[in-house]
This record gives sequence, C-alpha cells and structure tokens, in this order.
Amino acid sequence: MNRYSRQDVLRILRISPRQLRAWERVGLVAVAADYGFEDLVQLRKLRDLRAVRISAASIRASLTAMRAVSGMANPLLEAGVTTRGPRMVFRHSGAAMDPVARQFEFDFEADGPRLAALGEDPASSTQRQNRMEALFLEGVRCEEQGQLAEAAALYEQTLEMGEHAPAAINLGTIVYNQRQFQRAEQLYRRATTENPDYALAFFDLGNALDELQRLQEAIEAYRAAIRLVPGYADAHYNLALAYERSGERRRALRHWNAYAKLDPVGPWANHARLQARKILDREGLTIAWRNTRSRLTASPR
Repeated sequence: MNRYSRQDVLRILRISPRQLRAWERVGLVAVAADYGFEDLVQLRKLRDLRAVRISAASIRASLTAMRAVSGMANPLLEAGVTTRGPRMVFRHSGAAMDPVARQFEFDFEADGPRLAALGEDPASSTQRQNRMEALFLEGVRCEEQGQLAEAAALYEQTLEMGEHAPAAINLGTIVYNQRQFQRAEQLYRRATTENPDYALAFFDLGNALDELQRLQEAIEAYRAAIRLVPGYADAHYNLALAYERSGERRRALRHWNAYAKLDPVGPWANHARLQARKILDREGLTIAWRNTRSRLTASPR
C-alpha cells in the first residue's frame, strides 16, 4: 500500500500545517507520521467541509452522531457527505440523514434523478462515489510520480462519472502547466459551478484568465476566492498584482497589506511590503501635487 508523508499530504491536498494540527487537536484525525489511501480520502473531505465554513466542532458533532445512529465506524469513508447551510448531511443507501437533528428522509438531490435516468439503483450511489474517489486518488498518486498522462486520464474518468470539483481542478492544473489555458479555464469554471463555495477553484480560474489576458475577469475570480475565504493569502497576492497591472494601485495596496499580514515571513511577504511602500510613496506624491494644483487653480485671477 502506498504511504504518504505529512509533507506529501499538505502538498497534495493544499492544506496548511496549522490546519492539519487543528484537526488532530480536536480528534478529527489521528496524529501520524505517514498516511494511507483512506486517510487521504478522509482528509480531503475534511478540507472540503472547512472550505464551506463548517466548523471543526460541527464536523466532530455530526460524525459522533452519525456513528451513534448508523453504527458506521467512519462515516466520512462509508457514506457520501454534503452540506445544507451550516449542517452536515450524510447520503447512504439512497437516503439523506442529518444525524444531529435525527432527521432521515429520501434524498431527492443530485444523484437521484440522474441515477434513475441511468437505470442505476440509488443504493449504489455510495459505491459510485467511492469508485470516483479511488480513481481520483490514483490520479493524485500518478501525478506525484510524474506520470502526468496517466493522471490526466484518471481525472477524466472521474469527471465522466459525475461531479468532482477536485478532479476538475487537478486536471485543470495539468493542462494549465502545459499552457493549455483555455482548457484549464473550462475545467476550473466547471469546478466553480459544481462547488460554488470552493475558493481554490476561483483562485485557479483567476490564474487561467490572467494568462488569457482577461484581466478584469481574473480580478473578479480572485475577489470571489477572497469573499469565500477572507484569509486566502495567495489570492490577496495575485489580486494585488492584477490591480497594479490594471493601474488600480490604491486597491492593490489593500491586498499587499493583507498578504503581508497573513503571511508575514519570507520573500513573498518582503515583496508585498516593498510594493506597498512604493505605492504609498507614489500616491503620496500624487496627492500632494493634486492639492497644490487645486490651490493654484482656486487662487484669484
């Protein structure tokens, strides 16, 4: 069985060391030096739940309640997970369960109509989702080993089976690095449609639009990422760059400062602070000149 180090997990799932430690602290994941396939599935689901602002306390309460009412050892692996507002809902055997509220009802959302149209038993929904997850993580493994063609094919298979925003993002990144920016834009946009609360999808979409010289659209994508996750440091950095290139230096200043506050150590933070100082110096001179001109214009003739 393939094992992944902590650094592998952080890189593959794009989570911070602080986030992983926080999950360990509250008991959502066990402290470990390395991880297996099922661990990656569980960590990815936790990441996606946090991306839509479900708190660690709410996640823990829902998992505890689901174990109690269903007998599942690990609901994150054994059932599909979605959200309704601030609540977690588990999909299993064609039904949707909110275990905290003890509400159990038929799941009319998402898979039901599509599975019925395909003649597929709704009870197989969880197995299909698990198959998609297996394809996705095998794609991640291939990508980590530099087998990009194989990884892309696996992500394509995943997307053919249904909605899977992370697969769209990972495939988008492969084609983005091959400078296929239009195809990357399509995949990132698909991810934003499938999961409108996925800040990473909007950030990556902004990068693709920037490469396509569609700067205003890129700015809107970065802003969407920041609206979803105000502390998204990289989105602040790229938005600051985009604002500077569009001549909106004062708007850029806000995001240079935000980046320097969120990620205060290292060369990128130094660059952000330098750009902020340059804007302050330049804008200070511009304001002084405008004031002088205003006074001269207002003097009596």
